Amino acid sequence: MGCAVSASSADRVAFVTGGSRGIGREIVLALARAGHPLGFCYSADSDGARETREVVEQAGGKAVAVRADVADADAVDAAFREVESAFGPVTVLVNNAGITRDGLVVRMSDEHWRAVVDTNLTGAFHTIRRAAPGMMKARYGRIVNVSSASAHIGQAGQANYAAAKAGLVGLTRSVARELARRNITCNVVAPGPIVTSMTDDLTDDWRAQVEAAVPLGRLGTADECAAVIAFLCSESAAYVTGAVVPVDGGLAMGH
Repeated sequence: MGCAVSASSADRVAFVTGGSRGIGREIVLALARAGHPLGFCYSADSDGARETREVVEQAGGKAVAVRADVADADAVDAAFREVESAFGPVTVLVNNAGITRDGLVVRMSDEHWRAVVDTNLTGAFHTIRRAAPGMMKARYGRIVNVSSASAHIGQAGQANYAAAKAGLVGLTRSVARELARRNITCNVVAPGPIVTSMTDDLTDDWRAQVEAAVPLGRLGTADECAAVIAFLCSESAAYVTGAVVPVDGGLAMGH
């Protein structure tokens, strides 16, 4: 029985979408600390992207920041070409980019539905399709898609978001089956309520309600999500594929 040829993380180029802040920044930093040269894209927050790159460089890592809308296949291709030009073929991919356009379903516009699905689900399809040929040639790949506990339990006012995040599970498992023979894994991480800059603006009552609903009794942190994602991107996770890994304090337990 054969085994894959081992390589260091320095030989595994990573690409992270939505890396300018929050969970995305922590993912970028975790992968850089693991030794990956990497590129990350962002949609608009150029200041945040610069800060992410500076944090990586301060930690001794190498990163390229590229502005790109993952809903645009041509923009994704251009972003990959820039990262490949700097470091080589991408064999580690994390799809973290996501947006919200909340509203009750009876009032949700077609535009808000499409925007969320195009970014959160179709964007992941675009990056996976772009990265897969290089991974297949290398006979190695790690793909992690960032979903949400909302995909499993639903969320009032977020039908578009929950649907797109649930769609990532089907996409992930189909890709996992298609690419497994090439030593390429594809998994989902499903965060629950996580402390980010957005939660800082929410009321104490809201936070108390959320904490009461989570069995562990608190919100999670971005670095706790990033640690799980970094593991799934590592050599140690070679026998994990098609999995949905919750990082939600038990919120979606049983779903």
